[in-house]
Amino acid sequence: MSGKVPSAIGSIESLEYLSLFDNDFHGLFSLGSLANLSKLKVFKLSSISNSLQVVSEGSWKLEFQLHVIALRSCNLGKLPHFLLHQKELRLVDLSDNRLHGLFPSWLMENNTNLEVLLLQNNSFTNFQLPRSAHSLLLLDASANEFSQLFPDNIGWILPNLRHLNLSKNSLQGNLPSSLGNMRKMYFLDLSHNDLYGKLPRSLTMGCYSLMFLKLSDNKLSGNVFPEPTNLTSLQVLSLDNNQFSGRIGDGLLNSSSMSILDLSNNYLTGVIPSWIGNLYGLNTLLISNNHLEGQIPVSLIDISFLVLLDLSANRLSGDLPHRFSSDTRMLFLQDNNFSGTIPDTVLGNASILDLRNNRLSGNIPKFVSNQKIYILLLRGNNLTGSIPSQMCGLTNIQLLDLSDNRLNGSIPSCFSNISFSFPTLQHDGQEGYDNAGLIFVSSDIFGGMGLDEDFFSTEDLGKYYRSMLMLDPFSIDYMADSVIEVQFAAKLRYDSYIGLTLGFMFGLDLSLNELSGEIPAELGDLVDIRALNLSHNHLYGVLPQSFSNMEDLESLDLSFNILHGQIPSQLTKLSSLAVFNVSYNNLSGIIPQEGQLSTFDETSYFGNPLLCGQPSNRSCNNDTLKETHADVGEEEEDVIDIVSFYWSIIAAYVTILLGILASLSFDSSWSRTWFSVVDAFIHKVKSLIS
Repeated sequence: MSGKVPSAIGSIESLEYLSLFDNDFHGLFSLGSLANLSKLKVFKLSSISNSLQVVSEGSWKLEFQLHVIALRSCNLGKLPHFLLHQKELRLVDLSDNRLHGLFPSWLMENNTNLEVLLLQNNSFTNFQLPRSAHSLLLLDASANEFSQLFPDNIGWILPNLRHLNLSKNSLQGNLPSSLGNMRKMYFLDLSHNDLYGKLPRSLTMGCYSLMFLKLSDNKLSGNVFPEPTNLTSLQVLSLDNNQFSGRIGDGLLNSSSMSILDLSNNYLTGVIPSWIGNLYGLNTLLISNNHLEGQIPVSLIDISFLVLLDLSANRLSGDLPHRFSSDTRMLFLQDNNFSGTIPDTVLGNASILDLRNNRLSGNIPKFVSNQKIYILLLRGNNLTGSIPSQMCGLTNIQLLDLSDNRLNGSIPSCFSNISFSFPTLQHDGQEGYDNAGLIFVSSDIFGGMGLDEDFFSTEDLGKYYRSMLMLDPFSIDYMADSVIEVQFAAKLRYDSYIGLTLGFMFGLDLSLNELSGEIPAELGDLVDIRALNLSHNHLYGVLPQSFSNMEDLESLDLSFNILHGQIPSQLTKLSSLAVFNVSYNNLSGIIPQEGQLSTFDETSYFGNPLLCGQPSNRSCNNDTLKETHADVGEEEEDVIDIVSFYWSIIAAYVTILLGILASLSFDSSWSRTWFSVVDAFIHKVKSLIS
C-alpha cells in the first residue's frame, strides 16, 4: 500500500490485530487515531521509503494495553509517551528511527513479561540494565551511540537471553565473566566496539548453546582458544580485526558444526593447524593478514564443503597444492611466498582465483576449461612465456590480471571470445558467486531457525503474538559480511572493488610485461569492458579504430609502447572514458578534441613529439603538419630501408657462398691450390695436438 495511512481504521472499535508493515506510506500519522481501539493488542507500522512521520504526542488518551508494538522506520524523534503506561508488552520494535537519549531500561522494568526488545539503528546513549533480573529473550540495540563500559552484571540481569546484539556502538572495557551465565544464548554479536582484553574463560565454557559468536572489530587480545572450550554447537565464529597473537590453539577441536571461521587481520603466528581439517562442515575459512608461515596443510585441502578459502597476506611458502576441494569457489592466496609453477588443475571449479604477488614461475598453465571462473588474478609473479590460447576458453572471465610478469609473445586475438561482462549466475542453493559480488557461503546455516512458537516459554501469548512472529521471523543468515573484496588496477590506481561495484567491474590488465606485436583489432569487440591496460610492453603498430566500440570503457592505458600513427578520431565516441593514457609512444598528428578526449591534460600525451594541438604545446599549422607527415613517411621508409638492408645482406652472403662452392667443384689449379692449403692446415693442427 502507498499514500497516507487510512484514517478509517480508527473507527473499527473491535479491532485487535493491526499490521501495516512493509508499506510505502508517507505523510503524517497520529497515534491518536487509535484512541478508540480499546481492544487492540498488536499494532505494527512501517514505511519502506522512510517517508512516514508518526505523531506520538497529543491530548488524547490511549485505552488499550498492547502485547506487540512495532513502529519501524517511522521517523520517531523521541519515545512515544503512551509507552509509559503499557504494562503487558511482549515485543517492542522501535528500530530504524531517530530516537535519542538514555537507553529505555524502564521498558523492561514496566513490562515484566517483555521478551523481545528491538532498538537498533537509533541514537540512544548510556546503555543501562534494569535494577533486577529480567526474563528478556532477545535484545538488539546495535548501531546506537553507547560509549560507556560494558556492564559487568549483564549475565546476572538478563540470564535468559537467547539473542544479544550490541554491535556497532563504542562500548569499552573487558568482556565480563557474567556472560558465562547466559547458558541458553545462541547468538552474540558485540562486533564494532572498543572492547579489549582476553576472552573470559566463563564465556567459552558456560555459553555452550552458542551458535553464532561475532566479536570482530574490537581490540581483544591474547591467544586464540589455547585451552579446550565447550562451544560444541558453534557454527559461526568471527574474531577478525582484533589484536589476537600467538599460535592458533586447538580449543575449537570439538566444534565440529563450525561453518564459518574468521580469524583475519590479527597477529597470529606459527603454522596453520592441521586440526582445522577436522571441521568437516566448514565452508568459509578466513585467516588473511596475519603472520602465518609454512605450507598449506593437506587436511585443509580435503575439507569437502569448503567454499571460500582466504589465506592471503601471510608468509606461507612452498608449492601450490595441485588441487582443492571440488566445492571451493573462492580462493585467495595472494601476497604470500608461494613458489614453483602453477598446476594446470588448480583452477578446479573456482569462481575466483587470486595468486597475485607471490614467487610463482614458469608458464601460465593451460588451465583445464572452467566456465565458472569469473576472476583470475596472477599479477606480480615471475611468469614467463606466451599467453596460452587456451585462456580464451575461459569465456566468463570478468576480471583478468596478468600484469607485472615477464610474459612475451603477442596478445591472442581470441581474447575477444572472453565476455568481460556480466557472468551467468551460478547458484545451486548452497553457494556461489553472482554479478553483484555477493557470496553465498551458507544460505541456511541455522536451518531456518527464527522466533517460532518454541522460542517462547509463555503459553498465553495468543494468536496475535504468534501470527506476528510467523509473519516476521528473525532468521539468522550470515554471509561473511555479504561481500567479496577484489583488488584491480584501473584509472591509474589500485582499487578495491566490493559488493555491487565488483559486480559491475570488467577489466583486462596485461601491463608491465614483454609483449610485442600489434594490438589485435578484435579487442574492440569487448564492448562491455571498463578497464583495459596494455602499458609498459613492446607493442607496435597503430591504435585500433575498433576500440571505439568499447562504449563502456572508463580507463584505457597504452603508455610506454612503440605505437605510431594518429589517434583515431573515432575514440571520441567513448563517452565514459575517465582515464586515457597514450604517453611515451611514437604517435603523431592532431589530438582529437571532442567528447571525453577534450577533458584530458597533456600528461596523457607526454613523450609523443609528433602530436600537435591541445592540450600539447605544439600548434598544428601547415608547416607542422607537413613536417609530421614527412616524419611519418620517413619513419615508414626507415622501417622499409632497414628490412631491405637485412634482406640484401642475406642475399649477398648466399650468392658468395654458392659461387665459392661452384668454383671448388671444377678441377682447376685454383681449386687444387685451395685443397692443398686446407690439407697443410689440417696436418699442422694434428701435429700441434700430438
